[in-house]
Amino acid sequence: MSERGRGAVLVGGARVDAALEALLKAALAPPSGPETLFLTDRPLGSFGARIALARRLGLIDRQVELALHTLRRVRNAFAHSTTQASLSEACHHQPLTECYRQARCNPLWDPLERILDDQLRSNTGSADSMALDPALRDYILLITILVAFLEATAQQLSPLQPPVSMGFVGVSRSNAPAS
Repeated sequence: MSERGRGAVLVGGARVDAALEALLKAALAPPSGPETLFLTDRPLGSFGARIALARRLGLIDRQVELALHTLRRVRNAFAHSTTQASLSEACHHQPLTECYRQARCNPLWDPLERILDDQLRSNTGSADSMALDPALRDYILLITILVAFLEATAQQLSPLQPPVSMGFVGVSRSNAPAS
């Protein structure tokens, strides 16, 4: 596979990471000053920390958490590889297989796969002239589904309101309506 595979892994991983950051920002109260929580040297500055917090807040389920950690590990392996890497290699393909199995349950997988095939055909003139590596195809579809649903979830969120908060005068109940 050419370097476009490496680029797809790195860009795809970054895109999912950005969507996860947007999800967390939608769930958290706005900062009182400039947003620094997500800077590289801050508590939520890594993809792994963002995955862990999203899971602990209940914003993603266990299967999505595992898929995100798998994507993070594959992205890191590609980013730090000094040789040409491929999603078809067993060390990358095997961990992603369960992610693909889970994502194929999503009702968007089949329509997105057809759209991707149609796009390839329209760009190349024939189905055979530029066959997409099946491992890269599955990776693109996985990234697309994850980004779509992370962003859709973020759009539906309001900042979390804890039932109580602590101040110097004590603990007070939130005025937010009970859900």
